Amino acid sequence: MPLSPLHIETPLLRTSADYSKSGLPLWLKLDALQPSGSFKLRGVGLLCQHEVAKGAKEIFCASGGNAGIAAAVAGKALGVPVTIVVPETTSAEVRTRIAATGAKVMVHGSVFDEANAHAVALAAERKAAYVHPYDHPLLWEGHATLIDEVVKSGAEFDCVVTSVGGGGLLAGIVEGLRRNGLSDVPVIAVETEGAASFHAAALAGERVTLPAITSIANSLGARQVAQHVFDLLETHPIESVTVTDAEAVAACLKFADAQRILVEPACGAALAVTDVHADRLSRFKAPLIEVCGGIGVSLAALEAWRARFL
Repeated sequence: MPLSPLHIETPLLRTSADYSKSGLPLWLKLDALQPSGSFKLRGVGLLCQHEVAKGAKEIFCASGGNAGIAAAVAGKALGVPVTIVVPETTSAEVRTRIAATGAKVMVHGSVFDEANAHAVALAAERKAAYVHPYDHPLLWEGHATLIDEVVKSGAEFDCVVTSVGGGGLLAGIVEGLRRNGLSDVPVIAVETEGAASFHAAALAGERVTLPAITSIANSLGARQVAQHVFDLLETHPIESVTVTDAEAVAACLKFADAQRILVEPACGAALAVTDVHADRLSRFKAPLIEVCGGIGVSLAALEAWRARFL
């Protein structure tokens, strides 16, 4: 019997043609409205459900924030305790938001890699389930549901624009396109400068490990993309582009004014493409923007970023 999803079907909105410099009407898939605040609940929820169905009594997840709160929301719905291991770079506000779900929050290491290694070790020690934030086939299967929903709505689109961190969302979008007979639809993969591990890999022709994450979009802060995601460059039309932190913040502010929804700079990166790389979109008629969301944002944070960058 199939599992009932923990995520919700999110709205799909259409902008006017004058919303961005692209001059195109845009489809906006509003995954910022998921119960966890981001798209992550789609895949993380599915993976947590499968682990609990297999007998897991406890869940561990390492995260900079969004996968962690998705695992926490999923664990609460499934009735199992959850521990989220975050690196020191995760803000106090984000830690508080995760803890408010009832999950235990641990801080370990200066970067995600260290937090992740600790989460893996703790899960093994306690014979608990370990949930990776972006590198697992069930995550990609869950994230693919966003494309299923757009197709079911009848909306026609000819490219998808998405932010990329470790690559779980990108992998899910490609899977969703393939399973809906849309393997020819290109994906524009966007990162902020200073967190562009996918872009570096695309240029180098091999996976690259960034020495550090210097972007404020720390939700994109995977120093190396998953192998599966890098391999997609050979099998699907993917274009890798970057934007600056300032451009991502400007897109967040513009989106907040237009839609009255707050999103992180990690999400603003995808929204920025329609202005910063408007020329890239000129050959399309109906781009679909994945508004992935994120909990690392507030009115105060937006104002601080505005003061710093704009």
